[in-house]
Amino acid sequence: MTILYIDGDACPVRDEVYRVADRLGLKVFVVANGSRPIRPTGRPNVSMITVEAGADVADDWIADRVTKADVCITSDIPLASRCLAKGGRALAPNAKVWTHDNIGNALAGREVGRYLREMGVATGGPATLTKQHRSRFLSELDTLVRAAQRG
Repeated sequence: MTILYIDGDACPVRDEVYRVADRLGLKVFVVANGSRPIRPTGRPNVSMITVEAGADVADDWIADRVTKADVCITSDIPLASRCLAKGGRALAPNAKVWTHDNIGNALAGREVGRYLREMGVATGGPATLTKQHRSRFLSELDTLVRAAQRG
């Protein structure tokens, strides 16, 4: 059975994920370290997992459990890479589907950005999600879930 994992500390598309999960009868784990409280949804298929504070603790929880039948929703490129390495699927909130073909360049770009920030260069932040992003996210999530269910 396909499970949806949400890297929950700063995920702007939780409601969209819940809608897809409700429609398809999927289990969802929202994993966060508690730095930003997340309200329980009241949905029986959604579990809120609070892990201890620390770098990558939520990522580790997800990466330890994700399987080839699952989808992870994350903007964290290293977590997406770990999910892909286990055969799972990964989708960013902006509807970017992470694949084996694009994750290497994304990891390299992340490191370049980190280096530039250390040098004092402003690299900007994440773009605001538009209605079009949310619509595309829903479409991509549905596509990834169907692929995961087919195996």
